[in-house]
Amino acid sequence: MKKILLIVFLFATCTLSSCKKFLATTPQDFVSPENYFNTEAEVQRALNGVYNRLVDTFGRLYQRGLWSYFAVSDEFFYSNVTVNNLKVSDFDASNLDVSRLWEGCYQGIDRANQIIANVHKAQIDESKRDNFKGQALFLRAYFHFLLVSNYGAIPLKLTPTSSPTDEPLPRSPIAEVYAQIVEDMKAAETMVRPINELATNEVVSRTAVQAVLARVYLKMAGAPLNDVSKYADALVYTNKVIESGQHALNADYKQIFINHSQDLIEKKECIWEIGMYGNQQGTEQIAGSVGIDNGILCPDNEIGYSAGTMRVTKRVYDLYKTGDLRRDWAISPFFYRTTAGVTTAVNYTAAQIYDRNIGKWRRQYELLLPKHRVYNSTNFPVIRYADVLLMKAEAENQVNGPTNVAYEAINQVRRRGYGKPITTADATADVAAGMNKDVFLKEVQDERSRELAFEGLRKHDLIRWNLYVSNMTSLITEVTNTAPATWQRASIAAKNTTERNVLLPIPTLELTSNPKATQNPGW
Repeated sequence: MKKILLIVFLFATCTLSSCKKFLATTPQDFVSPENYFNTEAEVQRALNGVYNRLVDTFGRLYQRGLWSYFAVSDEFFYSNVTVNNLKVSDFDASNLDVSRLWEGCYQGIDRANQIIANVHKAQIDESKRDNFKGQALFLRAYFHFLLVSNYGAIPLKLTPTSSPTDEPLPRSPIAEVYAQIVEDMKAAETMVRPINELATNEVVSRTAVQAVLARVYLKMAGAPLNDVSKYADALVYTNKVIESGQHALNADYKQIFINHSQDLIEKKECIWEIGMYGNQQGTEQIAGSVGIDNGILCPDNEIGYSAGTMRVTKRVYDLYKTGDLRRDWAISPFFYRTTAGVTTAVNYTAAQIYDRNIGKWRRQYELLLPKHRVYNSTNFPVIRYADVLLMKAEAENQVNGPTNVAYEAINQVRRRGYGKPITTADATADVAAGMNKDVFLKEVQDERSRELAFEGLRKHDLIRWNLYVSNMTSLITEVTNTAPATWQRASIAAKNTTERNVLLPIPTLELTSNPKATQNPGW
């Protein structure tokens, strides 16, 4: 990381059989929890090991998977895959990626549980102890949130693994898992530090907890729980973030993502982001691939290589209206071509919509040299202030209707997108007045797609709105009617999507090793 190195902490009793593969390097010794957690440094190293799982050397969490093949929706498609892959929704429960996402999250949970169970032993003052425990509680909850969002009912694990022969856990009902997530996050909120006391947004702050808890409540308000009372809770927590005075929109949309590529920490807009470090060289295996898999087609290593395999759909391109500056940053209007040893940027024609790549993270801005073809240190944003404003607009609309407060929240995001002053009404940027509740919700849904495109959120937004399958189905006809023959493959994932794809399958490895495990419908 730029500010902290996520050093993997290995206990003698690993939770899963592949624990020996956490690092490419071979550990020289193992430490039992009974003999650890005595000093601040030891607790910090253990906590670093929890954060490490969010990067995940397997590539299934934020290093790659959660914003790419686990996020397949109507935003993008893969240009180089047609069958037998998550990228086109053609897989089964034995898929290695499905197993590794499950595994990585439970590794994170077990490491967090070790801290929660042992931090009382550390010889440190109570404020530091609370901060460590609060971060561990939040991260335990967040890993459970990733699991329940992707797999549905899951084993709820609240104690550290003490032995490989520990009694296996059954799947807990979804409502029970969410109740525990809320409990953990609420406890963490009072323990962790305000972001203005932190040097980085790569660790959990109070407003990070509040912002993510608002996201959790919105999910609970939608499918599958459909507990509409949670809209009011989401509104409370978005207001906490806003009223903290710690956050604001970056006046320049594109600068958010340039900062990620240049290892610049900006805590106003980016409330919490996943820190990547280095380029997977040496002993620290915590680099990412942001801007590579989801980058602009470029064969030149000096500019920054990308195969450009993730292409955008015309649907997301057309959501941006004239004057919206975000379109040609989120969606690249050019690609790189090398001819006779010289690489130049080549603009797409107006007809080449499906050819275009994601353009948010541009490797030309990376500062770490030499550039690696596969890995980099570009951070990934888990939650931004713009997301909080849009969640506020949605929750306010659901609780009180499309009030002036709801309009102002969405319009601030839109004004920034059009390059206008954020707090000044603008006829070009602002949404139309006089909408009813349903029309305003549709506008919020579209605005989330425009503002947060390709940030790993669209699929789960569509699921909670109960629109995922229908949107994928309608994409088939849309691609058939608008894509050239070369890009008719843009609808392959949509053709493979059915109701069962709302959830991932419970991994085969879990089913065979846990006699209490059951499979999701359709798998």
